[in-house]
Amino acid sequence: MPIRTNRGRAVVYRRLWAWPLRSPRHLAITGLVLAVVATAIGFLMPDDASPVSAQLASTQQTSKPPSPASSAGQTTSRTSQPTTPKSSPPAITTTPPSSAPPAPEALNVANAWARAWVHHPPGMTSQDWVAQLAPLTTDEFIPQLSTVDPANIPSTAVTGPPTPTSSTARAVELDVPTNGAVLHLTLIATPEGWRVSAYNRSE
Repeated sequence: MPIRTNRGRAVVYRRLWAWPLRSPRHLAITGLVLAVVATAIGFLMPDDASPVSAQLASTQQTSKPPSPASSAGQTTSRTSQPTTPKSSPPAITTTPPSSAPPAPEALNVANAWARAWVHHPPGMTSQDWVAQLAPLTTDEFIPQLSTVDPANIPSTAVTGPPTPTSSTARAVELDVPTNGAVLHLTLIATPEGWRVSAYNRSE
């Protein structure tokens, strides 16, 4: 007769679960039945699952992008090529010109230039004063002389010969005394001869 109430079903289920615990023999029989059922399920399972899983795993490993560390290592190995140190150009040393006795022509030009410098009678224009100095002056220095007003020159006469202070084969510096100031002249050798390239004065 079928069981129609929940209480009856619970009693039946309790008897089934408690049956293996009634004696060691019942427990052994229950374990043997479970082992047989598990073995049967293992035989019934398809064998294609494991190869598919293995193939999927291998595909994922081969398609895995390289790690940043390995990419950085490869980039470093490609870019870190040996470089040869650049040799610095040899230092250029300039030897100062050796001193030499002043050329007589340089002394003559300095004396003539100083006498033209102190020659500025009243009424002489700046253009006339520069014109008498121009043949003894470098072309680059003439524009600077054009800014000098001869009326402001205190000297009117040369009072002594030129005295060299330093000289080389191509340049001479010397002093020329006058009655109003001492002229400090610089002369250089040009293709046209010795010429005054700069001057200063001290009272």
